[in-house]
Amino acid sequence: MPVSWKQPHGTTIDLALARHRATDPKRRIGSLLVNPGGPGVPGVDFTLNAPQYFSPEVLARFDIVGFDPRGVSRSNPVTCDGDLVDARSRLLHPDSATSFVALRKANQALGENCRAANGPLADNMDTESVARDMDAIRAGLGEKRISYYGISYGTGIGQQYAELHPHRVRAMVLDSNIDHSLDNWAYQKTSAVAMEESYGQFADWCARTPSCALHGVDARAVFGSLYKRAAAGEIVRPGELPGDPPETLTPQDVQDLVLHKVAGPGYWFELAQDLADLDSTDPAPARSLRARGEQGPFVVDLVTCQDYEFDVSSYRTLARYERELARIAPVTRSSSMAWAELTGCQNWPTEVTNPPHRLDVDGTPKILLTNSRYDPATPYSWASNAARQIGREAVLLTYDGAGHGTYWQSPCMRKATDTYLLTLKTPRKGARCPAIWPTAPSPQRQSPSGNLLNPLPDLLGTGAHR
Repeated sequence: MPVSWKQPHGTTIDLALARHRATDPKRRIGSLLVNPGGPGVPGVDFTLNAPQYFSPEVLARFDIVGFDPRGVSRSNPVTCDGDLVDARSRLLHPDSATSFVALRKANQALGENCRAANGPLADNMDTESVARDMDAIRAGLGEKRISYYGISYGTGIGQQYAELHPHRVRAMVLDSNIDHSLDNWAYQKTSAVAMEESYGQFADWCARTPSCALHGVDARAVFGSLYKRAAAGEIVRPGELPGDPPETLTPQDVQDLVLHKVAGPGYWFELAQDLADLDSTDPAPARSLRARGEQGPFVVDLVTCQDYEFDVSSYRTLARYERELARIAPVTRSSSMAWAELTGCQNWPTEVTNPPHRLDVDGTPKILLTNSRYDPATPYSWASNAARQIGREAVLLTYDGAGHGTYWQSPCMRKATDTYLLTLKTPRKGARCPAIWPTAPSPQRQSPSGNLLNPLPDLLGTGAHR
């Protein structure tokens, strides 16, 4: 692939692909390209595990084709200095004009290091470039048209592919949607509302579920207490291993724990126990909630800061955002994921090459968008807005429960998605699938949808944002 699609005959990079061939080749429909999200999640691994994730019907009729996007895993992985990553990570929540200046300096230092270590690829990590890569993959496969299934950040790739190559689409499922039209404030507000509503669903579930570790207490009040105690430096846990130093949790650690586990109802029993343990007078040791560096892959900011114009003019603006978000989401305060995306892009040295815009899709077949009503990572409002932008080509199917990645949340969602991929028949306008709530602790990633495993929200903990 060309590093820059503006210079198609310039420097090139190789992309890693994997294909899981259709198990019923006589009835093969074609290739189903997949992307599991991120930015930064390898599609090759996702494809190699396709029999665990997709229904036998889909596996029979499609070659599942996944790729590691540019700069990810086996596809010319970008590397940045881990010490700079760590130093910057401690500054993502500035509390003064001075710390805001320090954040901007740290972001610039990290960004310049990434550019020096990775050459022109660092300036060409935007989602539109990935969408153009995907069409080169289509051509390489010899397919006139492709089917596509993208989850989370992968929906952004699909949306832009549909804009660029509408007549190359046979079918497209966009599961848990990105909204690339949002400005700074709208992005933060919608993310905070989704986090507040998702935790509210968890709290209500605990109240009616006797086996929840927080049953009989106010789970909303527990979160508020933990947040305040963490802000005061009062939650200190012993190290995970003998000899490890104790760990003092921050409010953002509490937010991160909740976001990653509330995104998958299969983790709710575990989340309740985690919060109960933290709320005890002697918090138990557990794995660190913060990622620790070393020289290694780093993708998120390289993509996000080329896709969104997140720079703000001053600390005063950030402080105003924080006050407003705490008013809108009085329990959870904000989305730690969205906030880190915003602050991580302050003074980032690469150009915004793929700025936010309303989708302009014309000429595709029907596109199926799916979203949970309560998804803390990709808010339902994002899917609704993306569907409106796409217009007559879009059909939005709503899962009335909670969770990130709808295909694995219920048999109803899986059946509707499979039917569309196999037959191109979409659900009726306004169709919804009923919620399924966890009733007993189960294997962490077991899906209510058949015997499949749910790869999400594990992928939210890999260092990728969505």
